[in-house]
This record gives sequence, structure tokens and C-alpha cells, in this order.
Amino acid sequence: MSFPFSFEFFPPRSPEAVGKLQTTRDRLARLSPEYFSVTFGAGGSTRDRTAETVHEIRRQTGLPGVPHISCIGIPLEDIRSIVSGYREAGIRHLVALRGDLPSGSVGWGELRYANELVEFVRKETGDHFHIEVAAYPEVHPQAQSARQDLENFRRKVVAGASGAITQYFYNPEAYFRFVEEAGRIGISIPIVPGVMPIINYTQLMRFSEACGADIPRWIVHRLRDFGDDREAIRTFGVEVTTELCRRLLDGGAPGLHFYTMNQYEASAAILRNLGVVPQEQAAVAGST
Repeated sequence: MSFPFSFEFFPPRSPEAVGKLQTTRDRLARLSPEYFSVTFGAGGSTRDRTAETVHEIRRQTGLPGVPHISCIGIPLEDIRSIVSGYREAGIRHLVALRGDLPSGSVGWGELRYANELVEFVRKETGDHFHIEVAAYPEVHPQAQSARQDLENFRRKVVAGASGAITQYFYNPEAYFRFVEEAGRIGISIPIVPGVMPIINYTQLMRFSEACGADIPRWIVHRLRDFGDDREAIRTFGVEVTTELCRRLLDGGAPGLHFYTMNQYEASAAILRNLGVVPQEQAAVAGST
């Protein structure tokens, strides 16, 4: 099986985390992903660390580093400076998001929605950037309805989005239904499923509560049964996520985007199970 795939990191916050991410990055780079994306903290709180991580990826691996950029709570001139800096550095790919308003923030900023950010980047840079946006097969938690959420997605596409990456999910039918409904209203950009390997029950439930991702009851009960057995959780999580990926790809998904949480073992194991890379190559990538 052959298909495009990519990995997502968050900027490290300590020297120890920097070293861990470098190890993860180098091992996953051996699997030849299309790119590594790097998240952007609320209100631009990781602005410098995001850029540093992106540039380090390019220098050390030769693979594209793709920065996330959000707009809410960030002055327009700061956004213009960030975009200009990436353009001058030769970055050709961005992930444009609304983002979250930082705790204690007193202003929304000039741009409040992702479609406004996409439109701004297009006006500033034309077709220089390939711009990814977010999509929500199970509906954004702040949307009033599925119809409204789909219309919000359409606005981002009309503004100039090149492609989309979804929030993670574990029900493939939600993805297929979303893609079908998007097609009915004229959306034809690639919609790549975002994949969250299951490696930690508590963390998964906390993230899912915040982002609105639905965890099927049977998965929740199985994870609870494992208790503190981390190896059992990881093995089960890899099996579940591998089967999800197979169904998505068999159904026509254009690729996969892995939310790695700055770890390599689970993503490498899933790709090995999918036969994307030789067994020995994935084993090297996932070795300790």
C-alpha cells in the first residue's frame, strides 16, 4: 500500500523535550513522510518556538517543515510579519487556523475566523503558499449545527484553502459522510483524515472532551479494562487505529496526517501494519 502521509509535532518547551523531539523527528524522517507540521500556541504563545522547530526540521532532515499559524487574539501586523518571515525563508506550505483565545486575553484581534486568515494570506502572498485548513467530520464543538459547521468550512475553501486536515475521530463513517456532504456543495479540495494513535487513556479522554471528538463506547470500555497497563493500551490502540486507517484508505482518503504527540512508536507501528514501509525500516524508526 502506498499513500501520502505526514506527521504533526508541537514545539518543545524544555531542553529535555528538545532532545526527545529531535530523536522522534529523525526516526520518523526515515519513513519518508510528505512533511512535518508544527503547532502554534494560543494567541501566538509559541510563535518563536514554532518557527525554530520548522527551520530545524528543514535543516536536519531535508523534508518540508510546515508551520501552523492562527489569528484569534493576534494583532494583524504580527500575522503579517509571521507570514512574511516564512515566505522569505522559502516556506511554501502553511496550516491556517482560527486558534484559541489565550486565557486572560482582552482582545480578539482584527481577524477572528480562519477564513479571514486564509483570505489575508492570499492577499499578501498570492499563490505562494499551499494552505491547509481544519475540517471537523464530527462537527466543531462550538458550531451550532452540522450545517453551520459545513458552511464555515466552505468559507475557508472559498477564501483560498488548498486542502484540509480533519480533527481526529474513530468512526470512519463520520469522515466519509463529511466528504460526501462537502462534495454536494461544491468542495473539491483534498480532505486528509487526521489520525490520533491511542497511547494514553486519560490523555485521550481529556483531549476528546476539549475538541469534541467522539470515542466509541466499546473503545472506552476496553481501555478502562486495561487499567494502568500501558503496553496493553498501546497494543490495542495500534490495532484499532490501524484498522481505522485501512478503512479510510480503502474508502478513498487521499492520505493520512498523524498527531504524534511528539512520540514515534505508535505512528511507526501503524505504518508498518499498513505496509507503507518495509518491516525492517519501520522497526528501525521505532527502535529505542
